[in-house]
Amino acid sequence: MKIDELIANVKDSVDAKKVYAEPYEKNGVTIIPAATVAGGTGGGTGRDEKGQEGEGGGFGISAKPTGAYVISDGHVTWQPAIDVNRLIATLGAVAVAALFVAARIVKLRSRER
Repeated sequence: MKIDELIANVKDSVDAKKVYAEPYEKNGVTIIPAATVAGGTGGGTGRDEKGQEGEGGGFGISAKPTGAYVISDGHVTWQPAIDVNRLIATLGAVAVAALFVAARIVKLRSRER
């Protein structure tokens, strides 16, 4: 695959249609799911000492749910997606940091006595 083809594929992969899903309706409520989509690409060309040329590249894409727009009775609201695993990991990191700080305070106070 040529580098320009690779870049074109990345552009096609990261567009508004990938961010917002098709709306769906149930019981008079319309839902439009949304996601955060990010992508990157890289590539290059080169020539060896024999004059042979080559090129290569790659790309990556990442997507995660962000939330959804909810349309009900003519009102639009945003319902964020909650990443429970990330929330638990963050709370765990804060708890560990608090334990280290508490241990340090206890150690400093015991030295003062």
